[in-house]
Amino acid sequence: MRVSIQAQPDGKLLIDPILEGHTIKTKKIDVTGYEAKALERNIIAAYLYGYDRMEFSSKRILAEQKQVIRKVCYKLIGPEIIEESSNCVVIQDLLNPNELHIKKGIQRMSLITGSMQKDAIRALKTVDHDLALDVSQRDDEVDRLFLLISKQFRSVLCGGRIPDSSKTSIEEYHDFRMAASPIERIADHSQRIANVASKMQEPVREDVMEIIEDLSNTYMELVKRAVDSLYDANTSLANQVIDSIDGMRLRVTELHASILKLEAHEIMISLGMIVDSLSRIGDLGSNIAEIAINSAIKDK
Repeated sequence: MRVSIQAQPDGKLLIDPILEGHTIKTKKIDVTGYEAKALERNIIAAYLYGYDRMEFSSKRILAEQKQVIRKVCYKLIGPEIIEESSNCVVIQDLLNPNELHIKKGIQRMSLITGSMQKDAIRALKTVDHDLALDVSQRDDEVDRLFLLISKQFRSVLCGGRIPDSSKTSIEEYHDFRMAASPIERIADHSQRIANVASKMQEPVREDVMEIIEDLSNTYMELVKRAVDSLYDANTSLANQVIDSIDGMRLRVTELHASILKLEAHEIMISLGMIVDSLSRIGDLGSNIAEIAINSAIKDK
């Protein structure tokens, strides 16, 4: 057997067998009687497990089931429909896993998420329903990256080769995979803010909007610094981020109190949801900073 030897960032040598041909892992699924949500969950599960090819069959695949398969293919990076008939649909993962390094994937997720939050608040301020819809749709891209990173990490756990092993150790890979979760959830909260903004019919009172905008900008900057602390293994910066976010709690409480003084009940509820999401974004930024501290401690 031939093997390859690669130097790791920590000085260790990784010895891997050189496989002469890649064995395609195939999952066959009989979709008879499958409801839409169950089918969607099974496809995503098979994707995360690392199947290269999925074959769906039935005496007659329903149009709704085909629509689900197409929808899930859009939500995932790599899988494409390569065969389709009345009783069979085949999708195959065409992505080379080495094409996306996890650090670049996390960076991309972070940039999209930051732009989502910024534009969601802008949509709220300007009552721009089209911008709010655009923000909501951007969440799909974050989800796609998150699922790809999750799939790659599972492959590594099962003995697969780290896509960027010359730059990233298995420990770092684990830490960056952990950081992907709070970033994905920040995108969800940005989408939630955009959904609220899409239903607003009139601008938020100027003095309240100014406080919300300032709170959002502060949390955005702190989340960015938390991600930077992870990339730079900077525990000092990470601790500063956590302390700053803890210090924001009084501002959040005061903002909630200001909202309760508003006369319109619906606006009060809507803005309360937005402030709650911003507060959760801050907590998730703290989670990223804590991961950065845990990741960097091995070098101390």
